[in-house]
Amino acid sequence: MNEDMTAVCGDGLINIRVCAIIQKKGRLLMAYSDDAGYLYTVGGRVKFGETAEQAIVREVFEETGVKLGIDRLGFIQENYFYGDVPSNKGKLIYEVDYFFYMKVPEDFKPVGMDIKEGDNTEHLCWIDPMTEERRFYPEFFRTELFEPFEGVRHIVTDDR
Repeated sequence: MNEDMTAVCGDGLINIRVCAIIQKKGRLLMAYSDDAGYLYTVGGRVKFGETAEQAIVREVFEETGVKLGIDRLGFIQENYFYGDVPSNKGKLIYEVDYFFYMKVPEDFKPVGMDIKEGDNTEHLCWIDPMTEERRFYPEFFRTELFEPFEGVRHIVTDDR
């Protein structure tokens, strides 16, 4: 059980991921690693046997050291793209991402801003998605994130 929800499909991969929307004072907590030239959401792959809700609580705790509750599911994104890190470089990836708005208390502060995983270090940073000049994913955050809505938005991105 405990295996990441990644499956080989022909020459490509299928991923099931969860992503946290952690907002505080108009800013968004994002991550980046030494081998990626862009920012991305706190989160990761769902492990076989867990629900998306269990996965996002686990991932947020692993990356921030703080156990946050879930406010609501905000977005589901279907995403086709080519891998750009050494483990999947050039492979076509179909990814389904569940984006959860997290309950963020006023005094929330990650335990640390750097997480070491094997040979890679992941860093956390606060950004303003409306003014951030660095590339970040998902790109739809620039236009969709702070527009109030009810329900869940379904986003399809195809960068093939």
